[in-house]
Amino acid sequence: MRANFRMQRLFVDAPLAAGAAVEATADQFNYLANVLRMAEGAELLVFNGRDGEWKARLTFPSRKRIVVIPEEQTRPQPAPSDLHYLFAPLKVGRLDYLVQKAVEMGASTLRPVMTQHVQGKITNLDKLRANVIEAAEQCGILAVPEVAEPVRLFDLLDAWPSDRRIIYCDEGDAGQNPLPLLSKIGERQLALLVGPEGGFSEEERARLRSLDFVTAIPLGPRILRADTAAVAAMAVIQASIGDWN
Repeated sequence: MRANFRMQRLFVDAPLAAGAAVEATADQFNYLANVLRMAEGAELLVFNGRDGEWKARLTFPSRKRIVVIPEEQTRPQPAPSDLHYLFAPLKVGRLDYLVQKAVEMGASTLRPVMTQHVQGKITNLDKLRANVIEAAEQCGILAVPEVAEPVRLFDLLDAWPSDRRIIYCDEGDAGQNPLPLLSKIGERQLALLVGPEGGFSEEERARLRSLDFVTAIPLGPRILRADTAAVAAMAVIQASIGDWN
């Protein structure tokens, strides 16, 4: 069933069922009442990442409170995606874009990875999570990706489970077409690793290429910015061996 983009969508961190009242947070109250100026009885769509999407109605028990009453489910919860997105943080504006596109492309987990040439940094995971939720609200997605703690690249690789293959974009790869390499991957549990603006160091590339659970892919004949490379890589993975296929 397709998403309804004509109605306002709201993420709530509470169980959803018919008649189960959910109280809006202070920020949600301000957004619904003061920004959108929604009135008593207004309808909207709510989701929590677990119980599907519900058509709900607003009630105002007091001037400072909004309670959302789910009435009927409009879409069931889909099967979760299982693509982990590992990324070197970028500068703030481009990081926001990168996170939004990762949500749209079906990433199930977002994890910042600190590399030797990383230029951005993660100072507020709550802001990153809020960006994920906002992207899910806007693009009609029902699953909300997990945001994991930042980790150094070598620490990540030391503890990585060998049954989840890491696909990483290697700007130094001599080839141009990633599809032949992707077609050889048999695992269904996948992770995409995209490096920083300055690329991976030679030490990092050597370590990645030495691991059996890592596949390096090129992304065509042109040099792409890190955020563009991320979108291109997620699209080609999802289309060839991911949940688009």
